[in-house]
Amino acid sequence: MLETELFAFLEQTADAAYTVTERGEICSWNRASERLFGYPASEVLGRHIEDVFDAFDSLGTEPLVGGAESAVRDPHTSSRRIPHFDLDVRTRSGARLWVNVSTIVFDNRRTGRRLLVRLARDITQRRLNTALLTRMLEVARQVVAVPEETSQQVPVETLTKNERQILQLFAEGNTSATIARTLGISAQTLRNHLHHINRKLHTRSRLEAVTHAQRRGLLR
Repeated sequence: MLETELFAFLEQTADAAYTVTERGEICSWNRASERLFGYPASEVLGRHIEDVFDAFDSLGTEPLVGGAESAVRDPHTSSRRIPHFDLDVRTRSGARLWVNVSTIVFDNRRTGRRLLVRLARDITQRRLNTALLTRMLEVARQVVAVPEETSQQVPVETLTKNERQILQLFAEGNTSATIARTLGISAQTLRNHLHHINRKLHTRSRLEAVTHAQRRGLLR
């Protein structure tokens, strides 16, 4: 199959489908991609996929720069299954959505060029529902575990402004990845802050810390 035939075939798929080179240059962009991401093909062809998507994975890292692509660069990749992965991407309007991405490796034997065929499906609502249910269950467990009488709680160290802001953002339902981007810090720095918060509040998890902080009046 020639690349032109591949691109024509991908136009018939219901999923958003696009192809990139191993270096990330966009080579094709079907109509379903235009509808899902908002970018017409004329605006993205030839651009780097990272510039278009500004993508993050569930840990708040930039997977298109590292692990998700490294396996595809393996010359033996075409002979084995490539795991699908979830991405938080930016649309043309500036909104962000979650997509699940599958990969098919296309090796052009005539030119020796390798293309990565990406099939993307919108999973934003599914992730929101899962996150909401998980948070509700965790909060319910933490509320049951926390004593009602604040007078029985041991003294705590004073939280810094950044630590209170982090707890406030978690209390509002934000994910770790969103908070890290909002504050302009890395995922590891956010984990360090949470470690200090738990030490100061004598808690064992971020949700327990949020619950304790709310009971003590430390949050808005």
